[in-house]
Amino acid sequence: MTDTHFKIMFEGQVRHGVDIDTAKDNLARLFKSEPTAVQKLFNGQPVTLKRGLAYEDAELYIKALNEAGVEARIEADPDITLSMNEANSLTKDSTPSPPQDFSPYAPPKSQVGPELSGHSTLKVFSIQGRIGRLRYLAWTMGLCGAGLVAFLITLSVIGMTLVGGGLLAAVLVMAFAVISTMIGIQRLHDMGWSGWLLLLTIVPFVGSLFPILMMLLPGTKGPNKYGAPPPPNSRAVKVTASLWLLLIPILLIGGIRGGIDSLREEVEIKTNEYEQSLPYDDENQSEDLQQAPSNAEQASEEENDK
Repeated sequence: MTDTHFKIMFEGQVRHGVDIDTAKDNLARLFKSEPTAVQKLFNGQPVTLKRGLAYEDAELYIKALNEAGVEARIEADPDITLSMNEANSLTKDSTPSPPQDFSPYAPPKSQVGPELSGHSTLKVFSIQGRIGRLRYLAWTMGLCGAGLVAFLITLSVIGMTLVGGGLLAAVLVMAFAVISTMIGIQRLHDMGWSGWLLLLTIVPFVGSLFPILMMLLPGTKGPNKYGAPPPPNSRAVKVTASLWLLLIPILLIGGIRGGIDSLREEVEIKTNEYEQSLPYDDENQSEDLQQAPSNAEQASEEENDK
């Protein structure tokens, strides 16, 4: 019976759609190494990142490397694979030294998986990076507040000059659309999705459901092909995001009341149109009353003539 060990081989290949600089930064965090040392891994030559692993541990390393945005493979490590008898004899004769890692770039005790440290840098005005659900809600709330203030300023400008107010409104609408798009792309990156999926928001019916998914679905754990995970949420982020719990019911109630008022107005309009289409009996009676005196006069004149 043999105790088979495995090794992790890497040749500098990045996963499809991953920027090479992002992959280098992720590997530097993964192995807790300097970026200059990680740079040497991408020279196209096969490098052994880790040796003497059980297959289950090797799969964990491969998963962590894939999440970092690079491709690697598992190979058997015959130089470290020993038979059971050889292993027992080594234990009796001397204390064996731990398997050596022949790669100078990968520390043998480096963490893998969710225990990785390091977070991405937050940038509001960028399509790079990642933000979680709460930060997405908080930033969106801040953007809506800024948009409300800008709208009030625009109304005051329109009161002074119509042309200037119109130009200001156009600039603000464009700025609002650009910033909201950047925030949405970073939210999709956190889930491991492409930013191009944000175009689904303009598709009928789908566009009303997709933003809900962006608010509900969690991000990927650990690094993905779009970078390291976002930093933990601060208290300000949590408080700002919780304001949606107050705003959403207000919007729903306002929308329901507006719908009821519109329906009432439409019913009143239809009722008035229907009443106007009916024959008006009072008009016929008034015509009869107007004709009655003239008929009486004619009758009296006829009697006088006789």
